[in-house]
Amino acid sequence: MVILLKKVFQNEENQPILAVRNVSKNFNKVQALRNVSMEVYNGDVVGLLGDNGAGKSTLINIISGNFPADEGEVFLEGKKVHFNSPSEAHSAGIETVYQNSPVCIDASVYENFFIGRELVNNFLGIKIVRSCDMQKVTLKTLSDIGISIPSEKAEIGLLSGGQRQAIILGRFFHWGGKVALLDEPFAALGVAESRNGLKLIRDVSKKGLPIILISHNIEYAFQVINKYVVLRHGKVVGAGRKEDVSVEDVVSMITGAIEING
Repeated sequence: MVILLKKVFQNEENQPILAVRNVSKNFNKVQALRNVSMEVYNGDVVGLLGDNGAGKSTLINIISGNFPADEGEVFLEGKKVHFNSPSEAHSAGIETVYQNSPVCIDASVYENFFIGRELVNNFLGIKIVRSCDMQKVTLKTLSDIGISIPSEKAEIGLLSGGQRQAIILGRFFHWGGKVALLDEPFAALGVAESRNGLKLIRDVSKKGLPIILISHNIEYAFQVINKYVVLRHGKVVGAGRKEDVSVEDVVSMITGAIEING
């Protein structure tokens, strides 16, 4: 028996940072998304939850520019956007942090932090990299948002997966990103690293950075999210505030026992 309940988001601000409106996507005869809508505001941590094949990755790939929606629209800061590539989405301020996000493993933490944005001085036409300044900025930024690393000079390839994710998120925060998409950030992490990752998400969200958290781990997600959107077979079957539901409620939405729609 399906119980249909109604919940309504109350907008804390006049305009969401990111809005998805009635997005649908088909792959041949498979409908991956059906009229999906969601909103993300400053300081939100929205849990995008659902089982394998629910449509979470498809939605994130549309937002991050990996492929277009067949129907529907995406708005960033109130303006309709259409990204033809992940680089276009990144340039617009959307950062996707994957479980195995690419880094230059042989380069240092600070070199990865400033990749493509190196600080240089020109001396008689010769560009001199300001390594010391880059190291100081990297260390201060990571320290300010609670990221602990052995050294800003350490090779990033020698760090743990959780530390790499934290550095990527810190880099994004420093360069003025508008919304972060965290795709299964705890999947390859141990208990201690996951705990640190949860703390980092809390600290960064307190500074106003909106986050969409995609996770199979409902218990972990509930420690940091303030809103949730549940997908099942490409359709939104649950949306609302975390405080209005329990972990068991969300599991029931994922399995199809109930629907709670905003």
